[in-house]
Amino acid sequence: MESLYAGILFALICAGRGLDEISYTLTIESQVPMKKLRRKKFEVKSYCMATCPRHTFCGNRFGRCFHSSTALLARGDGQFGLRTPKREKYVKRENRTQPPIEAPYVPPKVKTATKSSVDRTIDIFEGMTIVELAKRTGESLSSLQDILLNVGEKVESEFDPLSIDIAELVAMELGVNVRRRHSDEGAKLLARPPVVTVMGHVDHGKTSLLDALRQTSLVEKEAGGITQHLGAFVVSMPSGSSITFLDTPGHAAFSAMRARGAAVTDIVVLVVAADDGVMPQTQEAMSHATLAKVPVVVAINKCDKPAADPEQVKLQLASEGLLLEEMGGDVQVVEVSAVKKTGLDRLEEALLLQAELMDLKARIDGPAQAYVVEARLDRGRGPLATAIVKAGTLVCGQYVVVGSEWGRIRALRDMVGKMTDRATPAMPIEIEGLKGLPMAGDDIVVVDSEERARMLSTGRTRKSEKDRLRKISEGRTEAEESSEEQEVVERVEMPIIVKADVQGTVQAVTDALKSLNSPQVFVNIVHVGVGPVSQSDIDLARACGACIVGFNVKNPPSSVTQAATRASIQIKTHRVIYHLLEDMGSLIVHKAPGTAETQVAGEAQVLNIFELKGRSKSKGADVKIAGCRVIDGQVTRSSTMRLLRSGEVMFEGSCASLKREKQDVETVGKGNECGLVIRDWDDFQVGDIIQCLEQVVRKPKFISSESGAVRIEC
Repeated sequence: MESLYAGILFALICAGRGLDEISYTLTIESQVPMKKLRRKKFEVKSYCMATCPRHTFCGNRFGRCFHSSTALLARGDGQFGLRTPKREKYVKRENRTQPPIEAPYVPPKVKTATKSSVDRTIDIFEGMTIVELAKRTGESLSSLQDILLNVGEKVESEFDPLSIDIAELVAMELGVNVRRRHSDEGAKLLARPPVVTVMGHVDHGKTSLLDALRQTSLVEKEAGGITQHLGAFVVSMPSGSSITFLDTPGHAAFSAMRARGAAVTDIVVLVVAADDGVMPQTQEAMSHATLAKVPVVVAINKCDKPAADPEQVKLQLASEGLLLEEMGGDVQVVEVSAVKKTGLDRLEEALLLQAELMDLKARIDGPAQAYVVEARLDRGRGPLATAIVKAGTLVCGQYVVVGSEWGRIRALRDMVGKMTDRATPAMPIEIEGLKGLPMAGDDIVVVDSEERARMLSTGRTRKSEKDRLRKISEGRTEAEESSEEQEVVERVEMPIIVKADVQGTVQAVTDALKSLNSPQVFVNIVHVGVGPVSQSDIDLARACGACIVGFNVKNPPSSVTQAATRASIQIKTHRVIYHLLEDMGSLIVHKAPGTAETQVAGEAQVLNIFELKGRSKSKGADVKIAGCRVIDGQVTRSSTMRLLRSGEVMFEGSCASLKREKQDVETVGKGNECGLVIRDWDDFQVGDIIQCLEQVVRKPKFISSESGAVRIEC
């Protein structure tokens, strides 16, 4: 009982400030001695008042008196005991009768992270600890340890080193992008040949220059006389040195190929035609080299032509921000001619000098690091990847992970097609034995076992699928927002299936077709693949109503062609990128709904006014006829007429009658006279202009520039 009253007194004292006119009387004097209250550590000030016959405890802090009387143990509302009061803001009594203010509910703003994990990229390396990985990912140690248990890795301490593969698996489980960093500390570094990428505008002689260097004639084998693939090969110079060359296409559609070439290269050879000068793809190649932080050597080609002006080309390059040696910079310029084979020795000296200044070295021992520059599907050998080794030695029989694909190297071939058992740095090779076709630009990672390769491949596939679905959802959200802001325009969808000979060309054709999107036609790439058109492509095209585009692939078999004809599916195959884009541009323009516009089909001038009177009631009221001469175009009876007076529109309406020499006619051409009646209008004046209006549907236009860039203009 003592503890009960002590608790009641403590609750009253703690909540006393919020009570309004509440007085409780407790029989503390007889039941709860003061010494026990002090033992409960209640700090209560006590004093005697003359008006109070009993002890009164007054808390100056609370301003309440608790009298020792049993008269008010219960509340007046019939509820016995104490009720915990609610803390409320103090309000004056006279304001309590006012109704509460009704304010609309404003939901709190959700705090979003400054940078989501899917957009974050961290660096991982061999031998990093769990603590280091937790710092980079921003996750707790316990969550990382749980993930390690799920992937089958046992770690006793958070300071134990992890392999780079396990670190990537953990990061992928967290949804974080990774960038592998390899250290050459303690490894033996040896000199390696330079990797040189030849870039420039289309038809400036890049492949011809390489043919002159290696004594071949590949330019004659290219369809349309232009390069449409990314080629890699080794050229042995007369001095005994070897250089690895990458040949990139110059067409605007192959921008991604040029970017891949700049990413793996050591030196960029910028080929500029002396009779053409700096062009759009020349500027783009300079931008790729600048972003990749790669030195540039300029080769001014076609100096043997009569219209060649190398000095003008140098001024153009300097105006683009390229610091040439002749102007106090460090960019070497060599004048060459691929046809006459002049200046090739000076180009070789410039490349070897630049490589010597860069002191190019790489480790030979240890697992290899390689980069995929192209991938294709061979009917007999399966998926093939063309790669360049950056460091280490790639050995036949090793397990590798290439992007989301994996496999065991079954064979290695050089660019001539000769079998080899190992590949050293700066050596282009063709890898055979992958389970699937990788993407151009993927890194090649050597792993210890098949199990590790499967785990990495599965994790990368799962993460890439999540990223793809996230991008699709974000794209739909942005499209909905933009459609709400902009006017609603009729837009049709054009599904396309793309098949090409190599992976890089598939990407180039896909990007080029997507650039043909317009406000009226949406180009939807539903499927891409490497290899010829097959029956499965026909089935997919039938299901979604798609058109099949084949680039540099063999003609489909007769059975596939007949199946496509029965299903009314179009198959368009091309070997030159120009023809492909022109054909697809025409198809898109034909499918576009167009925009309805009103245009003036003809004009007639009022020369005289005739009035018909005394007509019977059955024929209607009096009629005024405008005698006109057609001064431009033609006037058609079924069209809408617009009356202009002093350049101001007075009336628009339909034509009630059109006659020529008392004969009803449908059309009156330029230079002829006619009589014209406009329905619901008879206020003609001599000199008025009557325009014949017609509704036309204006289709978009396919525009192709000299550089090869295409677009649809609505």
